Amino acid sequence: MELKKEYFYLWFGFGASKLGSWIYLIALNLLVWHLTESPAAVAGIYIIGPIARILCSFFAGSIVDRTNKRMILIVCDVFRAGIVFLMPLLSEIWLIYCLIFLANIAVCFANPSSTFMITKLVLPNDRLRFNAINSMLGSGSFMIGPALSGAIIAMSSTATAMWVNGFMLLFSAFMMYLLPNQEIKSSTQSTVLTLIVIRNDFRTVWEFISQQKSLLKFFVLYSTALMICFSLDSQEMSFLKDFHKVTDSVYGIIVGITGIGAIVGGYLAARFVKKLSLVSYIGVGFTCTLLSYFIFYFSSNLMIAVAAFILLGLFMAFSNAGYATFYQQTIPTEIMGRFGSSLGLIESLMQISLTLIIGFLAEIYTIQLTTSIFALIGVVIACIVYFHLLNNKPLFIKEELT
Repeated sequence: MELKKEYFYLWFGFGASKLGSWIYLIALNLLVWHLTESPAAVAGIYIIGPIARILCSFFAGSIVDRTNKRMILIVCDVFRAGIVFLMPLLSEIWLIYCLIFLANIAVCFANPSSTFMITKLVLPNDRLRFNAINSMLGSGSFMIGPALSGAIIAMSSTATAMWVNGFMLLFSAFMMYLLPNQEIKSSTQSTVLTLIVIRNDFRTVWEFISQQKSLLKFFVLYSTALMICFSLDSQEMSFLKDFHKVTDSVYGIIVGITGIGAIVGGYLAARFVKKLSLVSYIGVGFTCTLLSYFIFYFSSNLMIAVAAFILLGLFMAFSNAGYATFYQQTIPTEIMGRFGSSLGLIESLMQISLTLIIGFLAEIYTIQLTTSIFALIGVVIACIVYFHLLNNKPLFIKEELT
């Protein structure tokens, strides 16, 4: 892979943003807890995000596709930094919730914009390895961020930890500023949105995907299995504490071990780019990820559960790198924002529904039975995805990105 300077700007910018987000999340949980001492109030932090994504999905993609994506990334990072600097100064929980909501709106604009910039700046033959390294940086942030946040809070305060995130977001904005502009704004292009424009944008996305039945089937199957994964994540701590009777400290160690697996997986995914096909990254990686979920929830022994957690992090790195590359290769950049928002709307609704269903069934039956059945369903769907990719490889992948 030819290491262009733009790759490092992207890695440093995204890496700093991800690391800061983990530092911020730990501090935010503690800030809300100290203000309210209410588990429900802390849980509210994790509800605001999906609500913001659902609401923004109706218009974010339309704005992103009509606006300079590099400028969106810069503005979103600076805007989120301002929110983070302000948040520790507030004492009203409803004001903090409002800022969390605004920060999540900014993320809804930043995510499709970052995908666009990667697609434009990273050469096709470099994308798989670039995405694998980017995934490894994300896993490293997951490992280092909470520990670094804890150290900062121990030596200073939650406010300091949040402000550190603010400076990291400003650094990310500077990295985005260094990137070359990839768009020339058309004088005839309108950024004024109406209900008719938004409706036509959804129609444009549907016309694109409905004309490619195989691609539509892939996204339906993949997104369904992926939302099963996200929904199962909501039962992870309950399963370990209720079924395996682990303590809080042991749970923290297990989560850390998963991060190690993800870092190793990201390294291996970057290393084997020339030896494995993109179909293998997605199909095998995704199937093994769901299989790891099944082994984890079906396990009767804690050591088996921990081993499954390590494998989960490892195979997810392959799956994520493969999917990101596949997405960048198959979705046209001119509708990438609208397509991402439309897909995000459907996935958010699916995630909320599946999370409620799994939680409800776990109360009626047992948490292990419920999660194991849904994980097994996910394995079956992932296998179907793999065979679908194999059967339609010429349609999806014009050339091997190796």
